[in-house]
Amino acid sequence: MKSINELIKEINELKSELHEKDFLLTWEQSPEELERVLKTAQVLKAMRQENIATNVFNNGLGISLFRDNSTRTRFSYASAINMLGLAQQDLDEGKSQIAHGETVRETANMISFCADAIGIRDDMYLGAGNAYMREVGAALDEGVKEGVLPSRPALINLQCDIDHPTQSMADLAWLEEHFGDLNQLKGKKLAMTWAYSPSYGKPLSVPQGIIGLMTRFGMDVTLAHPEGYDLIPEVVEQARQNAEASGGSFTQVTSMEEAFDGADIVYPKSWAPYQVMERRTELLRAQDHDGLKALEQECLAQNANFKDWHCTEEMMTKTKGGEALYMHCLPADITGVSCKEGEVEEAVFEKYRIATYKEASWKPYIIASMIMNRKYQEPGLVLQQLLDEYKTRVK
Repeated sequence: MKSINELIKEINELKSELHEKDFLLTWEQSPEELERVLKTAQVLKAMRQENIATNVFNNGLGISLFRDNSTRTRFSYASAINMLGLAQQDLDEGKSQIAHGETVRETANMISFCADAIGIRDDMYLGAGNAYMREVGAALDEGVKEGVLPSRPALINLQCDIDHPTQSMADLAWLEEHFGDLNQLKGKKLAMTWAYSPSYGKPLSVPQGIIGLMTRFGMDVTLAHPEGYDLIPEVVEQARQNAEASGGSFTQVTSMEEAFDGADIVYPKSWAPYQVMERRTELLRAQDHDGLKALEQECLAQNANFKDWHCTEEMMTKTKGGEALYMHCLPADITGVSCKEGEVEEAVFEKYRIATYKEASWKPYIIASMIMNRKYQEPGLVLQQLLDEYKTRVK
């Protein structure tokens, strides 16, 4: 493990424009910027472990807007803003003037007078979530320009229809920890595969986030799913371009067995087909409840044709040495535990359960790092000051 001082020195040497842009898609950030987020997160985690206070703000708000259910990301965001010294305020749209037709640009400014961070999760409507975040960002820019807001809050994508950057970056941080160094990921085979689930409508953003990020670091990424379970075509093409630029590879197959063959890392995760999510979005907007129920039944019947897409002990024997690292964003559909038949066999999940908890534990530090890199042009100097002051977090 590198020392905190070594990491801060490396942070200071990495070029970044993160202080001038929101973190909405990982592939909009340079490799150096992604690495700086990772290293900042590592410093924050190390400082907490050494009982050093990380309050870079003495006051201010961290506002959250969750348009879908969440456990890990919701509490990770709360942990992150508390870690930095901010108070949390959740925006309940049902209790706000948004329910009465208040515009996005008005809401964005009205909630941001004393805000330093805004985290948004909006993954239900294909073609809308990421666009909504950008509309909020544009309204914040106007607010600062016109003197309405004293400073620009950091806007963090806590999951949208396209990407889940806090999840994929936490996954990358875990891979770096597990394998020892980012350079060790080059040439590693990662299998991002669809897996059977007894539910439908799971977002595309996790598999898209994984193929969009891991291809940036020279990995050999294989995307596997049954025919018809496509991801957004533009994201798949982005992954292909990323792999070419990084010296890695990106392959698509229609067999879980082929994806697992020789893999160093496996990520079996269910998602709804891209075309289904388009139909679901139309039905949601039309508030067609009967249509949604019919679509759900249709999709569950389709899923049932692929129950053999199941991460079993036998399937794991096909991986490199039979000991590939199993990953999941959680909660996983565990056969015989959380459902009758699901994504992963109980024995496999139990073997890697603690590993998946460690994977998830990186998310608060990643979110805090994204906020710091947006709010401070030189986060390394801020971290150094905290280290020099050495105020204990717990007396």
